[in-house]
Amino acid sequence: MTKILIDCDPGHDDAVALLFAARHLELVGITTVHGNSTLDNTTRNALALLELAGLETAVARGCAGPLVGSATHAAHIHGSSGLDGATLPPPTRQPVAAHAVDFIIDQAERHRGELVLAVIGPQTNLAMALRREPRLAGWLREITVMGGSTTTGNVTPAAEFNIYGDPEAAAAVFASGIPIRMVGLNVTRRTGFAAADVARLRGSGRRVAAVIADLLAFYLERQREAFRLDLAPMHDVCAIIPYVFPELIRYGETFVQIELAGAATRGMTVCDLRSLHPGTTLPARLAKTCNAHVALEADSRLLIDRVIETILTYP
Repeated sequence: MTKILIDCDPGHDDAVALLFAARHLELVGITTVHGNSTLDNTTRNALALLELAGLETAVARGCAGPLVGSATHAAHIHGSSGLDGATLPPPTRQPVAAHAVDFIIDQAERHRGELVLAVIGPQTNLAMALRREPRLAGWLREITVMGGSTTTGNVTPAAEFNIYGDPEAAAAVFASGIPIRMVGLNVTRRTGFAAADVARLRGSGRRVAAVIADLLAFYLERQREAFRLDLAPMHDVCAIIPYVFPELIRYGETFVQIELAGAATRGMTVCDLRSLHPGTTLPARLAKTCNAHVALEADSRLLIDRVIETILTYP
């Protein structure tokens, strides 16, 4: 069973990703970061979700802001708490004493060569960990990232929220040499819960599913208002599901770099998809060493069905 540590900013889609991972993988811990809401909120939300589901997993608080500039939050999507739409049980546990940066380093050293680090929020904690302990790059099996896009963004025309939240951190991660899987908006914005899926959860008679249904109903309505979408995108679970159902997402190996200087493109994931075109040979001066497997297509309907089936295994 894959060992996984999830670095996140819960977040409605983070909540679903955590529940999915806890059922199918060996979840060695959760680290929290700024992003969808403040660090206080994302940490409380992670603890409350574990309380709701009856899960025992260590949670470590991380960085409250990006490497450069101030934090960007998404209350217009996730509400003032970062997880509006339902009343979650108050946490009975506290985060561990270790900072998320140290927790990531410690877990990677403990599980050398085995640990997958899922980064489904801004990548500040991981960038700081790499800065503090350069050997970390050789200890992780792989990083799976929810972030970026091969096409357009959602914060700006070019940039997706998680990468935009800390472009300098993302640049450091993608330059680290660690094997990376990246799933971005080109796949995740088309993979989500429709109203009928929310109704299926609500009608199940299960306590956890009913709470998740309320959360996703709120999230779906915010997606309609903000983006005119008729589904609630499950961005983050798309970074987890390949370790359980690898056939549901197709990846291509390519070179990704993070734009830091562009006035209109800061935070863009520049994916050199030319390497994926059959028969294309790039001049040597343009050829880059591929640094990521980037998601290109998903079996979105089957993926969501698998997620629903998982949520329905909770009480």
